[in-house]
Amino acid sequence: MDFELSDDQQLLRDTVREFARGEIAPVAERLDRDHEFPYEIVRKLAALDLMGIPFPEAYGGAGGSSLDYALVVEELTRVDSSVAITLCAHTSLGTQPLYLFGSEEQKQRYLPRLCSGEILGAFGLTEPEAGSDAGNTQTRAQLTDGEWVINGTKQFITNAGTEISGLVVITAVTGAGAGERQREISNILVENGTPGYEPGPPYRKLGWHASDTRPLSFADCRVPAENLVGERGRGLAQFLQVLDIGRIGVAAMGVGLAQGALDEALAYAKQRRAFGRSIVSFQAIGAKLANLATEIEACRLMVHKAAWLKDQGRSFSLVAAQAKLKSGRLAVHAADEAVQIHGGYGYIEEYPVARFYRDAKVLTIGEGTDEIQELVIARALGA
Repeated sequence: MDFELSDDQQLLRDTVREFARGEIAPVAERLDRDHEFPYEIVRKLAALDLMGIPFPEAYGGAGGSSLDYALVVEELTRVDSSVAITLCAHTSLGTQPLYLFGSEEQKQRYLPRLCSGEILGAFGLTEPEAGSDAGNTQTRAQLTDGEWVINGTKQFITNAGTEISGLVVITAVTGAGAGERQREISNILVENGTPGYEPGPPYRKLGWHASDTRPLSFADCRVPAENLVGERGRGLAQFLQVLDIGRIGVAAMGVGLAQGALDEALAYAKQRRAFGRSIVSFQAIGAKLANLATEIEACRLMVHKAAWLKDQGRSFSLVAAQAKLKSGRLAVHAADEAVQIHGGYGYIEEYPVARFYRDAKVLTIGEGTDEIQELVIARALGA
């Protein structure tokens, strides 16, 4: 067993860490306060070749591994979750379906633009009545005269409404089955600007204020028949595979947020004085910091294992679900403890821990709720 990162991975991690501290940290509070999408930061991430990390160079990607990707996501989230989820949703969810299931023509047409950061990709699975119950998709697409005619809505979609949003791949019912639960569900690509496709207004969210999240509507939206992504009728299975991969990224976000919260709590505890000495010397504070550091390191190893298993071509779904379940809960706990260590200052928005506290909760919901992760894990155990 080798727990060492390669020289290239250490360089990648350190480069992104320096970028996050130098370029993102100074503007994160303002972006969050103003609900401003980080266009300039996305441009700089693209210049660093980070918008297509795990995809082959032949398609414009960086040719990196899943572990490389996890390292990058952790370092970004350590400073700001909005930037991290913008990259995560674009990479794991927006670009991945085309890479895994798209035709060669689709890959050649879209992947270079996605991997370069010229356009952002989005993923449309969730609906008002189909969240954890993704098989209850109500959006429909009918093949008529060589075109898919799409009608329906999607909910909680990231990266679909920015100035550089390029496309969304959605699930839609494309045919009847033996019963309502056996309907044929397929994946279809819709480019931004297609008549009948309308991103709604952005949500007012608890956290992730600088990321783009909104509903989508489709009203007699017509796209060419060749916009089918992958095999017809395999849409749900394909997206479940994409979700497995996406959980590695979201789990890395949980570790990164927890580490960022610990960083802030430790720095504050060292400089904050009470009763004549720094509060870091108090046993109660030291115990909080020690327990967080231990939990974070354990969770980080689980995330790295999930990424490593995927890179080895081995089954990783169970470990990815475990890592996502653990890291989301850890992020919430770490942010809570960091606010507690800051005391009253932790409740003030000028301190990053207040933002971390708001951002953490969605990590137990997005990319499959904790309850869904428990279901995945239990089934893997034979329960």
